[in-house]
Amino acid sequence: MKTTIDLPDEILHRAKIVAAQRKTTLKELVIVGLTHALDTPPADQEIQRRERAGRLIASLSKGRNTEPVGRLDRDDLHDRHQLF
Repeated sequence: MKTTIDLPDEILHRAKIVAAQRKTTLKELVIVGLTHALDTPPADQEIQRRERAGRLIASLSKGRNTEPVGRLDRDDLHDRHQLF
């Protein structure tokens, strides 16, 4: 599909240089950049994920979870998730 976007002259100039250096087209450079942007989670989600992981690791390292929990139903899992 064709589309038109307005880019600042400086960015367009730099993009054309990079595309030439990589022996590719401006179109391919834009596709790669957009694909990367769409596949990468937003920074705030990544920060939240890392914080949750850090809390989980800290909790496990304190020895709080030494006993098996047994089988949990959906509500139990949801309640435990809210703790983190």
